[in-house]
Amino acid sequence: MSELWLDRIFPFMSKSDDFVWKTMSDRGFLVQYFYLVSMIDAKQLDSLVLPAIISSQNQEELQTKLLSLGSMMSAKEPASLDHHLLDGTIIVRLDNALFTIPAKKIRSDQPEDMKVEQTLLGPQKSLSESIDANLGIIRSRYPNVELRAEPYVLGTLTKTRVLMLYDQSRVKPELLEEVQSRLSRVQFDIFQSVTQLEIGMNNRRLSLFPRMLVTERPDRIVLNLAKGKVVIMVDGTPFTLIAPAVFYDFMSAMDDLYQSFWVARALVLLRYLALFLTITLPAIYISIVSFNPDITRVQLTLSIAGSRAAVPYPSYVEVLIMMFLTEALTEASLRLPKYIGSTATTVGGLILGQAAQQAGLVSSIMIIITSAVAISNFVIPINVMSYSVRILKYVFIIFASFFGIVGTAVGLFCLIGHMANMRSFGEPYLKLFIGEAAQGRPIRSK
Repeated sequence: MSELWLDRIFPFMSKSDDFVWKTMSDRGFLVQYFYLVSMIDAKQLDSLVLPAIISSQNQEELQTKLLSLGSMMSAKEPASLDHHLLDGTIIVRLDNALFTIPAKKIRSDQPEDMKVEQTLLGPQKSLSESIDANLGIIRSRYPNVELRAEPYVLGTLTKTRVLMLYDQSRVKPELLEEVQSRLSRVQFDIFQSVTQLEIGMNNRRLSLFPRMLVTERPDRIVLNLAKGKVVIMVDGTPFTLIAPAVFYDFMSAMDDLYQSFWVARALVLLRYLALFLTITLPAIYISIVSFNPDITRVQLTLSIAGSRAAVPYPSYVEVLIMMFLTEALTEASLRLPKYIGSTATTVGGLILGQAAQQAGLVSSIMIIITSAVAISNFVIPINVMSYSVRILKYVFIIFASFFGIVGTAVGLFCLIGHMANMRSFGEPYLKLFIGEAAQGRPIRSK
């Protein structure tokens, strides 16, 4: 082999502080090995590679040991040396032969505590940021020989590993082909998040509703594998994608499986009521105040009018002001350090609400409605859907500002019609997956 491999490596790596190049010639033959300290597991270097080099008496013996640890590169592969180094590989040169020994350092392979989808009675550990560790977690919870894991690499710069999991005996062939086709067409320069993949696979830059489920819960992943769905895991993040995902999936929590029948159904009904309130309550307020005061009882109409006596602008301006403040407080609670975030937003919300009402900028009923909308939005179990709902309520505010209660009703009709026309990998978006077996409950024998 020529010295082209040397010319390939040094211009890129020699000035990097974590690049190590060492030579050993005291054994009667020349051995060189190089690697990136930041990418390899030093224990594998000390326990596997160095003992093999030191204990070998001749080149033939060392070559045999190196082949048992890794593989030999062909003369056509020197151009891929940089890729091997960046992937956590130790490269050993013996005479004119190159050997690659995988020794990648595993980072964050311990399961983390739930941060987004918490339950009271279910498992309390989520996935980790290591894709290999996550695959082990799923296989331990779903010990089925039919479970398949297909590898992909996305991102021309990041080279991020991706695994597509599915149960061969349960998945629909047309669903599998569709997911494989979309994965092969996705192109990224920098790929680091499952939400990037969800947007790229569905081409939904202008679509409001998510069509793939984002989750961090191993038990939810196992449940969906048993239902014949496809799971996509990305290296470097504890979140995964599930396809297809219908609207009911975003409104169901894993607690529904761990509660009694009537408690679970009551919680589902509560979420749908909260969804209706967070979408329509500001629009209904505008409709009653500005267009249709006669649709409520006289006492409520007079109460609303009395609370708005000092407010100097129309109802839709009042609603937009309070909705803006609510959105700002919600974003602040996410961006501030966790030690002061909840305190700062709670105090800020109380002070702003009380001061705005006393100054006559908003009515007291508007503060109640704002609080109800914010609380109702947090009831939605899946965070991706809650973001969509936060945007959706402004569409209803616009309809109500121009057409009153009629505009709100037409907006609901258009929303339901749009969702009924949507598909998620061929599945109707309003389809229900609520069979006994699908929900994890035992099927009674006759």
